Amino acid sequence: MNQRTILVLGASGLIGRFVTDDLRAKGFRVVGLARKLSPAQKMSALDIELPILSRDAAALTRLLSEHAVDVVVNCLGVLQDGPGSDTHAVHRDFVARLLSAIAASGRAIRLVHISIPGTADGDRTAFATTKREAERLIAASDIPHAILRPGFVIAPSAYGGSAMLRALAAFPLDLPAKEMATPFQPVAVEDISASIAWLAKRDVDDASVKAVSWDLMQSEPVTMAEVVKQFRLAFGTAGWPHVAMPSFMLDLGARFGDLASALGWMSPMRSTAIAELRRGVAGDPSAWTAATGLVPRTLMDTIGRHPATVQDKWFARLFLIKPMIFASLVLFWLVSGFIALLVSYRAAAGILTAHNFPPALVDPITIGTSLMDMSIGVLIAFRRTAAIGLVAGIVASLGYMFGAAILTPDLWIEPLGALVKTGPAIVLMLVALSMLDNR
Repeated sequence: MNQRTILVLGASGLIGRFVTDDLRAKGFRVVGLARKLSPAQKMSALDIELPILSRDAAALTRLLSEHAVDVVVNCLGVLQDGPGSDTHAVHRDFVARLLSAIAASGRAIRLVHISIPGTADGDRTAFATTKREAERLIAASDIPHAILRPGFVIAPSAYGGSAMLRALAAFPLDLPAKEMATPFQPVAVEDISASIAWLAKRDVDDASVKAVSWDLMQSEPVTMAEVVKQFRLAFGTAGWPHVAMPSFMLDLGARFGDLASALGWMSPMRSTAIAELRRGVAGDPSAWTAATGLVPRTLMDTIGRHPATVQDKWFARLFLIKPMIFASLVLFWLVSGFIALLVSYRAAAGILTAHNFPPALVDPITIGTSLMDMSIGVLIAFRRTAAIGLVAGIVASLGYMFGAAILTPDLWIEPLGALVKTGPAIVLMLVALSMLDNR
């Protein structure tokens, strides 16, 4: 059993989590580090929550020494600038500090850096340019390193782009024809982990792998349409007729995704994601396979061996509906409060007056409940406070229902059934609460 210690940075992500667990199964001592780990991800005492991006080089050096690290695997990355996400800070500035920390540690440490395929000529986004800047910093250092450029990563779990393609496979919907024809060479996450394990077993002074850059992906070029088709075969939807969305809808979806990102939601459909999608995913894995002897899994090996389970289908179908659920709840609370406060204030206050509420309480109650409704909508709109807003919405709805049953029971039988419809709204908020997790 190999007892070399591997530090995985970004151990809560799609690649980082799989690599952490898989390398442990292969016999390595793996420290999985992330800013935030879900309760289900805290599998070991070596799974650590730490705001690593705020640490300076000296603190990083101490971390490497404390855990006697032999290999650092950097899986950290953010798609787009936004609240709490800074591509320059994560991709470039942190890598510069990490290189300084490794150099100052006095230990023989190999850095395995997860980057992106393609060339600098095709870099058009802050995501791509900062990733490439990090590569140049690493290549210019004397640190033993391997820069791995995975293709489109297919893993047992789904996040971001991989989740979006699963959602497309579950619906009779295609992206525009031009996007579906872009090169999209996939790689199984198992092949990424196997490559890291192979590197970890090599002596750090092995000249043949002291400074390498490899594209990790299947050899045969494929398109996005072929990847989606393979998912559809697994989902049993390959025989459905499909409608291609027009390009303007894709661009509009990216704009809405950017807005959601500004509110803290990590939508896979953002302007950077669409730009990178249109660029495509292609590379040459020959150097990787020649050096390691690893045979990359094909698309059929990765997706087609097992049919989708019921949980796979539920997730894929709900993935595109999730933003509609949250958007509808935000609008429901904001609009209902706005109407009662500004559009139909007299009618709203008149309901209380008609039921013999003390005149001194009519205005405060009408204004207070309207502002409360609007506040609930604002809370749900922001990812950080969405859970609080949903719980508050459920409590407020139950309060309206029970209060009406005691004080104004006749409202339960009014023709439009406003109070009767509150029940399904509560159920929808419970559904939204159950869908808040991203990982």
